[in-house]
Amino acid sequence: MTNTTSTTEPVLGGAAGAAAPAPDVTGATDGSRASRPNGRNGRNGRNGRKRRRAAWGVMSTREKVLRYVLLVVVLFITIGPFLWQLSTSLKGTGEDIYTANPSFIPTQPTFGNYLRVGEAIPVFGYIGNSLVVAAIDVLGNIVFATLAGFALARLQWRFRKAVLGLFLATLVLPGEATIISQFVTVKDLGLADSLVGVALPGMIAALNVLLMFNAFRQIPEEIDQAAVMDGANALQRLRYISLPAVQGTIAVIAIFSFIGAWDDFLWPLIVLQSPDKLTLTVGLQYLQGTFATDQRMIAAGTMIAFIPIAVIFAILQRFFFKGVEEGGVKG
Repeated sequence: MTNTTSTTEPVLGGAAGAAAPAPDVTGATDGSRASRPNGRNGRNGRNGRKRRRAAWGVMSTREKVLRYVLLVVVLFITIGPFLWQLSTSLKGTGEDIYTANPSFIPTQPTFGNYLRVGEAIPVFGYIGNSLVVAAIDVLGNIVFATLAGFALARLQWRFRKAVLGLFLATLVLPGEATIISQFVTVKDLGLADSLVGVALPGMIAALNVLLMFNAFRQIPEEIDQAAVMDGANALQRLRYISLPAVQGTIAVIAIFSFIGAWDDFLWPLIVLQSPDKLTLTVGLQYLQGTFATDQRMIAAGTMIAFIPIAVIFAILQRFFFKGVEEGGVKG
């Protein structure tokens, strides 16, 4: 006689029993707990992600307005005086620039003030002298700051850290603290009242050396080690490996050196005595003294001094921003 068993009876401890969810203390199963994030917690998570995307991706209207207001204020402070000088330099003699409500746009625009500057002082001779000084300073900083920065960053030699500390220490001293010793040195070398004497102290700046040191330091050491294994010496590593990676920083140094040499006033005033050797910044003071009441000519002279800086920056701006963002070798 055969004993039959019902197929619907659950088998305890079997595969079906292992798969059955175990009830928790509240009577809810794991399956019901797993479905809870789809409710309130799930909505909170999605809302949190939306808030993060709104915070990092899209600006609110209030933030946009605030940023544009700040931008307008900064532009007004930085570019406003320049635009006012440009407007004054283009105003004719019939316009009153001392009125209580002067107009920003010239009502009688003219380039006659620029021609009068050329008649009052040898402005082109002064521009030539300034270009000579600036060219010497730019070339000197590119060569010497590059060599010094490479030696501090990529070569191993005694007292390297001490020399680096001395370069850092020179940044603390103002230029006026060493101007007397610089003048005595230039005079003893027989370079007083000469353009070379004006350019000599600015041929290498500590800040430019540190900029090149930081640029060379970003290059991975493995590249230098591989070049050494291939038999490359220090100059070959500088020429073929390091210099192509720091071209942007070199452009930054060139722009800073040119602006510093072009705008320098105190040092050329001390060194130079001959009227035909004056730089543009010193020569423009003749306009201030002789034509003190004619601010139109003074403004025109200021614009003439600004033009070469604008041209140099326009030529090198692509390399300048590359140097600002430069950081090592990018693969």
